Amino acid sequence: MKIYKFLSLFFIALTLFTLSSCRTSDDDEAADSTPGNLQLKFENGFNNLGDIVLNQTTQTSVNGQKHQFSTLKYVISNITLIDENGGEFKYHYNDPDNGAFIIDQAEAVAGINYINLKEIPKNNYKKVRIGLGISQSAYLLGQSGQGVFWQKAKTAGMAWSWAAGYIFTKLEGKYGTSSATTEFMNHCGNMGNTSANNTPDLYREITLDFPTTARVSKEITPSVHILADLNQYLSGQTALTLDTSNDMAMGSNQHLVNVTNNISKMFKVDHVHND
Repeated sequence: MKIYKFLSLFFIALTLFTLSSCRTSDDDEAADSTPGNLQLKFENGFNNLGDIVLNQTTQTSVNGQKHQFSTLKYVISNITLIDENGGEFKYHYNDPDNGAFIIDQAEAVAGINYINLKEIPKNNYKKVRIGLGISQSAYLLGQSGQGVFWQKAKTAGMAWSWAAGYIFTKLEGKYGTSSATTEFMNHCGNMGNTSANNTPDLYREITLDFPTTARVSKEITPSVHILADLNQYLSGQTALTLDTSNDMAMGSNQHLVNVTNNISKMFKVDHVHND
């Protein structure tokens, strides 16, 4: 009888210990807020033709104009991750030295440009917001406040003089009716201090939904695959036709405002990998 009582007490104690250990383990896991990483992958293409091959892939616009790119570059900055409760994590916001990146089709690896974000808070993210270009708030920090990225931009050909500022989007190539033979150059960007100069602000922020949740943790580095459909350039919300009045445009004139508004609609998240 004493043996049975002892065994009963032993099994009760063992069960309580096991439950306590599991609870402690669960609590430790929930309390582990170690940050992780997240990767953004940008793939530039024409949605009906696939990835863009510079000097080769030729598209026909809605206005019947053939065009191809020899240069395709744009600046991404002010990346903001939005979690399932609507909370926001801003990645080096208005800090170009650490939070601005140049997407260059000439440097794509198998059609992909990569942005690797470090020290991302553990969370479940449902959206991302990206800046196309450099905000006025960042630019007005002055050249000394962003010397590292300014030098990168100059080296990449994504800057004018400091007084003029950054090139946000650089599109160059050829266009034509029966074939693409006439050269074009559309460089979009702000002309310095837009308020002081009374010029349009071409910086845009775009919010993109994730089809599945990006689960950032120390064990999981989500990869977010973003497609950029360059059909939007000439065939977007405003159908555009290149001609001698706009095929060599730089700055922020009305044609380049239209170009910027068009291409700001070119992004979408295709899928998310939680690996």
